[in-house]
Amino acid sequence: MLYQNILLIDDDEDDQEIFLTALECTRKPVRCTVLDSARKALSQIAKGELETDLIFLDLNMPLMNGQQFLAEIQKDEKLREIPVVILSTSSNAATVAQVKQLGAYHFFTKPGRFEDLVAILDKVLV
Repeated sequence: MLYQNILLIDDDEDDQEIFLTALECTRKPVRCTVLDSARKALSQIAKGELETDLIFLDLNMPLMNGQQFLAEIQKDEKLREIPVVILSTSSNAATVAQVKQLGAYHFFTKPGRFEDLVAILDKVLV
């Protein structure tokens, strides 16, 4: 599937910058919106203020974490169709299983090397 409008939900500004730079390196023709709050993202998507084909989601955020966001979008028939890719510092097997059960499309531990992030994006943004 060709993704045109992707959304990154991550509260860490450094991770946001690295993601956007890695995305540029993929040379994929996508538009990326960045939000630092899962709660804000959920509201904007549900109200139709934000259109997205694919969501990249961090798990560890204040107010509403990634697991809570996944649980909420599963309640809406339209929203649950949006693929969600987890990009998290966590690599705990129980966490991976939990987010997959909540409907996550993919789970990736945030890589330490920039080239590895580019490779992940290339893989997902086929």
